[in-house]
Amino acid sequence: MEKLVRTITGDAPGKTTQLVYFKLGPAQAEAKVYLQAALHADEQPGILVLHHLLKRLEQAEAQGLLKARFVVMPMVNPLGMGDLGFRQHQGRYDRASGVNFNRNWPDLFKAIHVQVAGQLKQDAAHNIQRVRTAVHAWLTQQQPVNALQQQRHWVMQEAFDADFVLDLHCDNEALPHIFTVPQSAEVMQDLSDWMGAAATLLTEDSGGYSFDEVWSTLWLKLAAAYPDYPLPLACHSATLEYRGQFDTFDELNQEDAERLYGFLQSQGLIGGDLLRPRPPATPKGTDLAATEMTRVQQAGLLAYKVKLGDQVKKGELIADLISLEGEGAFVERVPVLAGTDGVIISRNINKYVWPGCSVAKVVGSVKLETRGEYLLED
Repeated sequence: MEKLVRTITGDAPGKTTQLVYFKLGPAQAEAKVYLQAALHADEQPGILVLHHLLKRLEQAEAQGLLKARFVVMPMVNPLGMGDLGFRQHQGRYDRASGVNFNRNWPDLFKAIHVQVAGQLKQDAAHNIQRVRTAVHAWLTQQQPVNALQQQRHWVMQEAFDADFVLDLHCDNEALPHIFTVPQSAEVMQDLSDWMGAAATLLTEDSGGYSFDEVWSTLWLKLAAAYPDYPLPLACHSATLEYRGQFDTFDELNQEDAERLYGFLQSQGLIGGDLLRPRPPATPKGTDLAATEMTRVQQAGLLAYKVKLGDQVKKGELIADLISLEGEGAFVERVPVLAGTDGVIISRNINKYVWPGCSVAKVVGSVKLETRGEYLLED
């Protein structure tokens, strides 16, 4: 196992930090797997998952079982991890720019499609290599200036040629679930089963240009732009939501790591007997546009009437919102109702909420016209 340390020069004196990560497996392996955790630095279960996974991977490497090159970044966002103030950790937004750490990543299709257009052939392997070479050249030309740009640049240089990109996150309070593209549904169904996911949410474009979409969107856009050439989805990428922010426990996350290891085995990326029996099937993927992000219209204190995993019908009570001001202050309860039939997969840890706050995800099966083009919570 090789340990790498990259220096990120801070935007102010005293703010320089380091990005630490690991590489394992044959350097010339045909397949590559990239894993990272805590891109939203306040979402830490994934750090412990990868801590346990690293031990398994190191053992497998010593036994000659790794069939792929692995890059593992257990804490991919040291900038966000250092965001402490008033005895609280923030970590979701870059303090200098206000940018969400998992939004507005570069559009690689725009960056390289003109360059590769004249290099494509009727050979999928050739085309994949040409595209990855073009992406590498584009990354090499970039000159990151501020700390966020430097951090993203290091990360992209390690992920650009991976066949699997798995970004470990967590929700507020939630059941395990996955975000990915419909074209990866079959592979991600296998991951869902191993992970024990309550839902796999599918969309080609969530509207936020999150990290996992950088890689899948590149190949989908290329295939659409050049339909006469074989351009397969050369990278299966996904965001894995490991429950909620408070679900960072050794025993729980060690099991998560073993399940993730099992998925990697099932994909032929690690040899040897399966670490554990194949788990039971989980729900099939559904369109992200069929998931309601239930929001409130006024400030108040939440009193939930549903638990995670509950099935609800449209119009059914999810929570009461206790008014905190006005004529009905501390007496009036405003009902918060489900806008679709489905299963509750997330709630809000913080019970004090304000206008626009999402208080639940209701995973349904019917696309909602109200969802619009931006499908994420923030």
